[in-house]
Amino acid sequence: MNESHFAELSAWLAQAGLAGTPETDIVSIFCDRCVAAGLPLGRAHVFIDTLHPIHEGRLFRWGYSPDESPMHEYGRTSLEGFGAPGSVSLDTQATNIWRRSAFNSMLQTGASLLRRRLNADTKDEFSLLPEWLAAGMTDYVAIINRFAADGVIGEMDAVYSSWGTRAPDGFNDGQIAALKHIVPYLALAIKSVSLARMTRTLMETYLGRDAGQRVLSGRIVRGIAERIDAVVWFSDLRGFTRITDSTPEQVIPLLNDYSDAIVSAIHEHAGDVLKLIGDGTLAIFTAEDRIHACNSALSAVIAARRGVAELKKRRAADGKPVTDMYLGLHVGEVFYGNVGSRERLDFTVLGPAVNEASRIAAMCRSVDQPVLMSSAFADVGDIRRRLVSVGRYALRGVSHPQELFTLDPEGW
Repeated sequence: MNESHFAELSAWLAQAGLAGTPETDIVSIFCDRCVAAGLPLGRAHVFIDTLHPIHEGRLFRWGYSPDESPMHEYGRTSLEGFGAPGSVSLDTQATNIWRRSAFNSMLQTGASLLRRRLNADTKDEFSLLPEWLAAGMTDYVAIINRFAADGVIGEMDAVYSSWGTRAPDGFNDGQIAALKHIVPYLALAIKSVSLARMTRTLMETYLGRDAGQRVLSGRIVRGIAERIDAVVWFSDLRGFTRITDSTPEQVIPLLNDYSDAIVSAIHEHAGDVLKLIGDGTLAIFTAEDRIHACNSALSAVIAARRGVAELKKRRAADGKPVTDMYLGLHVGEVFYGNVGSRERLDFTVLGPAVNEASRIAAMCRSVDQPVLMSSAFADVGDIRRRLVSVGRYALRGVSHPQELFTLDPEGW
């Protein structure tokens, strides 16, 4: 790789990082261009950690068969042999693979580059080498491009890469120098795209999908909110305080299990979860017309109840505490936007419709019903024919008694 090739490739990497080109494409095109420039790559691994509630990071691969995925997301309890730094694995085999990896050795020594000729004498030194030797690689180079302290986010502290060749004599010194020279540009492009993806993930995880997208689009000015028509979902769990007092060690696992069932049902039917308030869930359903939004919310109710019922069976079989979901649904106009101080904002919904949904959910205990809906919700389209009235009730903070409805067991 001469200076002309290096200039072209580094310029392309800068443009790819700025453009947000997917990491798999960056790695694939980078390797193809390296080969075209005379660098005899046969196989490559590039991976970077991230901030994600499930995955610790992503591995990008090049030089494999078309039926093998070019991207692998590794989790916090399964290293899968790809050497994810910082992982706490429950799998002894996976832990041993990481401990025997070249990158773990480099982290212990502080090295940034490690090279091994691949043969019968060296193949067992590190965990990845037998596989690469079997694939015909003759030389192996591992590179760590570390970030400065101010550039570290969570466990994202470096870009890790492995490079192999099938050339009979391996890499020559000039080719090793070329890799060492160009890979930092690749690392910068990968970091840039990964940070943008990580930001989207964090926004959607902590603010909700729609709210996260709105904030990323620039709607971050305090006091700016829009009026929208929405179905408001407010649910909580029965007997949560009792469970907290009697088996406090079970609270977090229980909340996680029930949140999975409830949030998954909401997302499956195009709802947006805005808040998890202890055991409570605040969500909205919006659409071009109110009928569609209400029908989506009803479908989510059925899915959530089914998911909770299945979850209760599994947890009861394992001797774990179980509970039920209470849910209130209302539809109306709400304010949707930023509220808070100059230093701490919340993107949420506000208005009488939100308060009423909360009061309706609280009435579930009084009338012994798992789901209650307002008359405004029941009057949309032909929804009322699938519901039954449970009577009129005075709701705290609501000026007039409201007729409430629940699911008709024979209407579904």
